[in-house]
Parts: sequence; structure tokens; C-alpha cells
Amino acid sequence: MREKFDVDNFVNRLPYNCKIVEIKEFQANEVITTFLQKRNQFCVLMDGEAQLVTYDKNGTKKILYYYRKNDIFGEALFKVYTDRELFVLAKKKCNVLFYPYDVAERCTESCFYHTELLRKLPDLIMHSIAEQNFRMILLTKKSVREKLLTYFENQSIESKKKTFELPFSLVDLADYLMVERTAMMREIKRMKDEGIIKKTKNKITLL
Repeated sequence: MREKFDVDNFVNRLPYNCKIVEIKEFQANEVITTFLQKRNQFCVLMDGEAQLVTYDKNGTKKILYYYRKNDIFGEALFKVYTDRELFVLAKKKCNVLFYPYDVAERCTESCFYHTELLRKLPDLIMHSIAEQNFRMILLTKKSVREKLLTYFENQSIESKKKTFELPFSLVDLADYLMVERTAMMREIKRMKDEGIIKKTKNKITLL
């Protein structure tokens, strides 16, 4: 099981802040970073929620990844395969740690911050790879129902409960699953009618 990187505890027990690492606050819908402009950095979402999104030529938003507390993201962890810019957007108020890894060896403080962060980095990267693998599996599902069930089952496993709250709206869920929203809503209704799930507002129960 992946060791959690307790960012809050880590930051609070630091006697001094490293001069290179930055912690920035973002409000809902603000752009945290983009992926086309090459930067040798990665980011850790300390709290809040964020999404990696792109827009097609018609202006339709596509959600590629969904980030939660302690998730890691950055250009180094995502191969850019398009000439369309990718944005990490804050879904709600976020605090984000920015780590410029190409200057780590030039930190003149013999910095405990860098040492500790680098020690935890394998855990963060492995979690990122696991999330990308799940995303790949999810998108190989051909039907709307298969995608919904795969996503719901994963949420249930992560929460260790049959009843869980969706982390984002149904509009965003359709974008994340890359399905048409009305088709998704029809399938959710069928699943409710067939006794597969129960839906109460933003909560789903697997029956």
C-alpha cells in the first residue's frame, strides 16, 4: 500500500522554508499551470481539487485527469501529444507546492526540504502512474454503462464504502468519461431502475 505523503505535517514541522520551493494559493477556476510551455518542475496538490483539461477545436472541454489532495502533476509526468494547450484548473480553492527539480542540487541551504521531498517522490510518482493506468483502463471501456460501473467501483474501493460522494458534478463526470451527457444520464436512470445503483443527489450507492 502506498505511503501517504502528509504534506500538511511536512510543511508545519519545517523550521524554515526552502528558497526554491514555492507554495501558492489558487481560487476556483484559476489556472495553476499549463503543459505546453516546458518547465522542469512538478507540483503537489496540498489541498483542494483540480483538473487537467483541454479544449477541442469547437471549444468543448475534455477532462483528462482529476487531482485530489497529495496528488502530483507536471509536464515531466505527462507526455504532450497535441498542439492544443493543456491546463490544470483549480476546481475549488487550492494550495499547490511547486518544485523546480532542475535546480535542486544548487540549493545552498543543505535543505531538509529537498531531502525529505525527494525521499517521498517515488511514492508520489507511483501513485501518479497508478492513476494514469486506471484512466487508460477506464477509457478502453466501450459502453457508457461499462465506463460508469468501472468508475463507480473504483470510487467504492477508494472510499472503502458502498456509498460514496461523486467528487465532481455530473457535467464534469461526463467530460471525464468522455461520453455525451444526455446518454450518460439515461444510462444512470436505467441503472437505478434495474437496481444496480441508488443515487441521492451527488451520492451513489452500489447495490
